[in-house]
Amino acid sequence: MRRFTFMKQKPEEEGSDRQFNVRINIFFFTTFLIFSIIIVRLAILQFVEGPELTEQEAGGRTKNFPMAPIRGSILDAAGIPLAYSKPSHAMYVTLLIQDRSEIEAFANKVVQAFNKYGDQDPENALTVEDVMEKLDLEFNKQHGYEPRWIKGNLTDQEIAYFIENKSQYPGIEIVEENVRYYDKDTVAVQTVGYLREFRGQKSLEKYGAIDKKNNDREPGLTYSESEQVGVDGLEMMFQDALRGKSGYMSIPINPQNMIDGVPALIAPEKGHNVYSTIHKEIQMRTEQAIVEQLQWLRTTPFSGKLHEEATTGYAVAMEVDTGYVVAMASIPDYDPNVWKDGTDEWDKVLPFYGNGTISPYNSGRSKNGLDSIPWLGSTIKPLSVLIGLNEGLFGANDYYNDQGFAQIGNDTLSKVRNSGSKALGSINAGKAIEKSSNAFMIDMVGEKFYAKYGAKGIEKWGKYMKDFGLGVSTESGLPQEFLGKIDYRNVEAAGSPMAALSFASFGQSHGYTTLQLAQYTAMLANRGERIKPQLASKIETQDGTVVKTFKREVINKVEFQDRYWDEIIRGMNTQGLQAFEDFGYDFARKTGTSQMTIYEKGKKIDADNGVFIAFAPRENPKLAVAVIIPEGGFGAYSAAPVARKMFDAYDEVYGLDGTPHPKKEEAPEGEEGVDGTESGEQ
Repeated sequence: MRRFTFMKQKPEEEGSDRQFNVRINIFFFTTFLIFSIIIVRLAILQFVEGPELTEQEAGGRTKNFPMAPIRGSILDAAGIPLAYSKPSHAMYVTLLIQDRSEIEAFANKVVQAFNKYGDQDPENALTVEDVMEKLDLEFNKQHGYEPRWIKGNLTDQEIAYFIENKSQYPGIEIVEENVRYYDKDTVAVQTVGYLREFRGQKSLEKYGAIDKKNNDREPGLTYSESEQVGVDGLEMMFQDALRGKSGYMSIPINPQNMIDGVPALIAPEKGHNVYSTIHKEIQMRTEQAIVEQLQWLRTTPFSGKLHEEATTGYAVAMEVDTGYVVAMASIPDYDPNVWKDGTDEWDKVLPFYGNGTISPYNSGRSKNGLDSIPWLGSTIKPLSVLIGLNEGLFGANDYYNDQGFAQIGNDTLSKVRNSGSKALGSINAGKAIEKSSNAFMIDMVGEKFYAKYGAKGIEKWGKYMKDFGLGVSTESGLPQEFLGKIDYRNVEAAGSPMAALSFASFGQSHGYTTLQLAQYTAMLANRGERIKPQLASKIETQDGTVVKTFKREVINKVEFQDRYWDEIIRGMNTQGLQAFEDFGYDFARKTGTSQMTIYEKGKKIDADNGVFIAFAPRENPKLAVAVIIPEGGFGAYSAAPVARKMFDAYDEVYGLDGTPHPKKEEAPEGEEGVDGTESGEQ
């Protein structure tokens, strides 16, 4: 019988087996974990990151070459184009052919087609050498993949030929471009603005911000360096709406940065049209009125002299109920069409390109170089009286004995006189405005305001000015708007806070733009509502769909008692205005004459500036007007006649009473009149 013997394992052998099993388990677990991670990562790559990587791969092999957008038009209130783009067509060539001899043959064939179907001047006709240079085979000017501009302003025959025979000219694209034109009558050119190349405008905040994000923008919104952009006026104010979208060529490229496939052309989208509130007829009549008045001032003596230095004028007409600016004239002006062909004639327009109704014009004659922004003069007096009434400095029925002058404080040398030193006798607040009493403003407003507030009166006065839009933005949206010069805050120059407030009360230490004055005048007419000056009424797409409309906007409102408004509007009744003798409406107005220190051949001269504000009719006002004629003398003679012609123009087009009153054309003697009767009949 066989005997089986069972031997027991030693303890160290059992430990070794357990360690082996643990290692096996760890190995399998680690392997499982690694494969799990790989599987998860592959899933992420396929389902999550896959589309993005595919897009990046495609983006790395495709370049978008921008084509200039087609800019929308700026039209006047009646739909007359003030700035518009005319389409033209240009030929671009992408280098699909690499062999130089083939490229030369291609260039020769293109030139032959130009000679046959174009209207080239033989002396300036494109040659094969010209085309080869534009193709830039050495890539000195452009990357290999970028389309080359060969010729613009193609004729209809050239366009038709190259489109029909495109297969014979590999790489050719006929692209619609546009040239910017402006109304030949130079209508409100500083308000409309002009265009310049994007590359030179990056110092402007708007275009600097665009440049920073240009590479991240969608192709249609990407600006090219040579693209024309608005840099002033409505062209800049409505740049985004007018611009439209760029077209572009989507060009496949290889690692050598050369074309690797057929480019795809995405056509530009035309921008929207902007309807301005400017009315061409009223604008042209305003501009002509300024030109004629300046001529009259230089050739006709009044106040004992000619005003030969009256060479500029500024005027704004703004609707009281809507805020629509129907005229904004800055004379002299210029023709922005000088730039349409890319010719830079900056030197010719430099003195006049700025809008003097919203920004300073510097002739170099004034002490501070702000010729277009003289002191307010007496046009501040309605507001000064309104402040005095509201502050309880006097009542509407309180009377003041005007001796023809006022003394500032105890300084017997600081006497300020009325115009002509005329003593006006016993006057109340309304008569102080009507008779334009400097003495009343100093004694009853300036000094009493100081007595109430002390040195803090300067800040308090400034608050009133800002509430009425003087010293703050009009919020019109126009670029480069000047906020005004506010010298009454310079107490040291005035001599004392009392003196500063005294000078401010009759308008000799602060000046504002013509647009600010028009807004201020409209606020008086609206009895405390300051409304935004609107330069556009609507924006439309090319098919006439309205994108946006601009309605009346109240910026702020001041609350005064009705009897205070009644008093100052009654007082805005300047008499003896020859320019308004036969005016058919009762209207509120205030003339102003302010002094400006100029320097001529080392001599210090005080020149008088004409300022005038008015609204009409006095009851149910429709239009507010402001006019400034630097160095024009008294406002009644220099600025008021321009305002009268502006009111007349508006009345004929729109009607100051809501009904247009067009002028009847006078028929020559013996001919039939406009009503169908003989001109001599009753």
